Amino acid sequence: WKEDGLSLVEVSVAKSRSATKKGDAGVFASSTAKSVSSPKLPGGSFRPKQSLGQNFMIDANTIQKIIRAFDKDATETIYRKTNTKSMGEPQVAINDERPGIRAVELGPGTGALTGPLIAAFGIDDLQCIEIDPRSIQMLHETFPKLRVTLKDAIHVDYQALAKQERGPLSIIGNIPYYITTQILFSLADASHTGSIRSATVTMQWEVAQRIVAPTSCKDYGILSVVFQLYADCVLHFKIPRTVFYPQPKVDSALVGLRFIGPEQLRKRLCGLTPAQLRRVLTCIFQQRRKTVRNSLKIFVQELCGGDTEAAHMVLSSKPLPLSPSVIQAREEGDEVAMQQELPLDWSSLRPEQLSPGQIVEIARLVYSRSKELVDGDINDVGRKEISSKEQPLGNKVWGKMKQGS
Repeated sequence: WKEDGLSLVEVSVAKSRSATKKGDAGVFASSTAKSVSSPKLPGGSFRPKQSLGQNFMIDANTIQKIIRAFDKDATETIYRKTNTKSMGEPQVAINDERPGIRAVELGPGTGALTGPLIAAFGIDDLQCIEIDPRSIQMLHETFPKLRVTLKDAIHVDYQALAKQERGPLSIIGNIPYYITTQILFSLADASHTGSIRSATVTMQWEVAQRIVAPTSCKDYGILSVVFQLYADCVLHFKIPRTVFYPQPKVDSALVGLRFIGPEQLRKRLCGLTPAQLRRVLTCIFQQRRKTVRNSLKIFVQELCGGDTEAAHMVLSSKPLPLSPSVIQAREEGDEVAMQQELPLDWSSLRPEQLSPGQIVEIARLVYSRSKELVDGDINDVGRKEISSKEQPLGNKVWGKMKQGS
């Protein structure tokens, strides 16, 4: 994934390699009030491997804040209000699911987060994915009953893992900078099947800013659109480089992604598939200095079978009426839906001026109008609300095809 003037590949390994209040989080706040002691790094031949992007966390206060934020992210996605308009309504588990957190730690390393996670949630509800055999040996010596799998984090089959654990997973991890976006996109794909409930991960500060970026700023791009559509995104706090060993050359951040789930995602996409959204996103953000009309011209001509006049008509079309699901979401105060209506001059705008919801509307318009002009039929994508059970989302859309299985 690359954008014109804004690379989505973090600082390479070769080159460099708001805290929640006490009592806000459920399990952590109630199950343990103990302070976390600073982890001790192993001696001898166990040295961080630059090839694996290892930067071990060594600060107890930061670890405690991460565990508390993870608990809040996971808990917030277990429960939803029965009525978003009535804040006093009791909370109920989604789909009557048994309450509980199935935690998966990516890249536990020396176990800096692992010990506090076990103390807060129990060893039975935690498992780890680790690529370094040295770390696995150390974790087994320290926590004999801990489940640890030797695997690259970008090749995890989250759907199979969720099925094995009998429910959606909550991800936590201090992940390497150089594979951050690959992991994030694989989690987005996994959310299509409801396999991932939440993710609380460290990442480069600049990448975190892109995820939560508002429109009309240089940080706003593909990461912003995808994750603001797929999840409620929270930048918990900035993490100084001094809490890691070895120290990276950049600051980090802890970001929480509270995925909205496949049913809500289908409603947000209004009949679009994620693959269709990706095509439009690729076109407009690879040429982010151009207007939408110019960046989509060739793509729309392809949709219209090479008919330039039809393509011109598509790109001059008035916005489609908002779908019933979007209208309902606006009534319920959904932030994405509130900013979804397209202006009449949409094609003369640049991509960073468009909200995630407006980009969905552009994709709906492009696909539906092209289909209508070519076939003489009205396409389901633009005019008909497709039920959540009918619309497939796809297994591998955002991540590289080699990821997962």
